[in-house]
Amino acid sequence: MKRELIKTTDGSSTLHIPEMDEHYHSVHGAVTESNHVFIQNGLNHHFIPEPVVFEVGFGTGLNALLTAFWAETENRPVFYMTIEKHVLDPDLIQKLNYGRLMGGKGEEMFSAIHACVWNRQEQITPRFKLLKINADFIGADWKLPQRYHVVYFDAFGPDKQPEMWGQDSFFRIYEGMEPGGVFVTYSAKGAVRRRLIVAGFDVQRISGPPGKKEMLRGIKLLSKVSMKKK
Repeated sequence: MKRELIKTTDGSSTLHIPEMDEHYHSVHGAVTESNHVFIQNGLNHHFIPEPVVFEVGFGTGLNALLTAFWAETENRPVFYMTIEKHVLDPDLIQKLNYGRLMGGKGEEMFSAIHACVWNRQEQITPRFKLLKINADFIGADWKLPQRYHVVYFDAFGPDKQPEMWGQDSFFRIYEGMEPGGVFVTYSAKGAVRRRLIVAGFDVQRISGPPGKKEMLRGIKLLSKVSMKKK
């Protein structure tokens, strides 16, 4: 599918797919949205010293870059696992301006994230280890090497890619998550919220990024056995 490069209101770029009429990030600010949804309300909401993150939808690599910066700034090592079926063309990636906007070693880190070999763990920075899985999330031919504490669910919207937002997807995510884990997504649709609840999450509607009134955050509560031990 054709992808068009566009500039969002905070100066960061994103991609538009005319065939789907869908954007990879918010036109109200790609970096602003990712920071709000995934860093501020996801990663910052879990206090384990060395979090393991699982991202559904690697896309442009923006969320991975922001998380790598967070790991170095907060001095908290992160193991970042992400899955993507449709890998972007390197020529298109080079046109994205995220690394330049981050400053410092932003461009170097962004290049390293995309140069990382698929399906192999690599150390990108001293505190950021990355595993990119090239596979279909709804397929059965992939497996993560360990459980995770934070999930960034960044698939295309439920109306554009409904198969990604099915009940089985949320059951699978819940089962692979550590108790106390945090799930975040930009979507606030009622159907998504209900499916997360059925999967076992304690779900909240919280304030969304610019251009969106709300988003969803789910918490995997401690098991009854664990609570009794306390």
